[in-house]
Amino acid sequence: MTEETDAWFAGVDVGDTDAASERVRTGSAARPTEWPTLAVEQGVATDEEAYYDRLHEVTMAATETAVREGERAGDRQLIHAVRGMDDCDRTANELAERVQEWAGSLFPDAGTGIEGARDIAERDPTDPTERRVVALADRVAGLADEAEDLREYIQQTAPSVAPNLARLAGPVLAARLIALAGGLESLAKKPAGTIQVLGAEDALFAHLRGRAPSPKHGVIFTHEYVRGTRQADRGSAARALSGKLAIAARGDHYRGEFNPEIETQLEDRMATIRARAEEETDE
Repeated sequence: MTEETDAWFAGVDVGDTDAASERVRTGSAARPTEWPTLAVEQGVATDEEAYYDRLHEVTMAATETAVREGERAGDRQLIHAVRGMDDCDRTANELAERVQEWAGSLFPDAGTGIEGARDIAERDPTDPTERRVVALADRVAGLADEAEDLREYIQQTAPSVAPNLARLAGPVLAARLIALAGGLESLAKKPAGTIQVLGAEDALFAHLRGRAPSPKHGVIFTHEYVRGTRQADRGSAARALSGKLAIAARGDHYRGEFNPEIETQLEDRMATIRARAEEETDE
């Protein structure tokens, strides 16, 4: 391939910014050359200054396209969904406390929590004050419903975005790990030890300042393999799980294919860890 056909603007209409932007994103050259001079000779630019103006225009367009595509990527959608779910859950629970406090002054049989708010939302208000309490309770129910809808979306979407990670961690925890890391690519580049403590940054910083012991796990504590293992073995369980999660994330990002061997290896490792408790009990 010649230098002329390698050039970003070679064969592209002068005013076709989209085509030029695509060449910037995908083109390459075996070695550098006098691109401004070549552009002028081929009529792409009137002079060197015009060439650099055009280059700036199309590189900015290429960057905008890349950012837009990145934001629409599956892992970015999971990040938005899991953060939205957490926001809805947190806000619903906070408002449910307010509803409980307010409704308790009006209705002797007012319940507590989200379900208590749902019950209040079903009442027929008899005055302006009750109307406001019932309306607030209805907002709580709506937020709780939206959180459940987002959870269902995550459960349906995560396996297609990160099949190995979703299988090992479960869809919601997989999405949460991706969100904490800032994306699937970022998660795939993190060592197992970092994945192990994702979500425990405050405890980790306190440890680094000498104010607390090193955390054994972050959000992966919600996984049954860690939470369901006796406390003495949770560190080993967290290391085993995070090690396989690191492999799963790399497989999802770089290959995108499901590998059942990862899950089998994790199950075998966890069986060994949990067997310790049985052996000690027998003794």
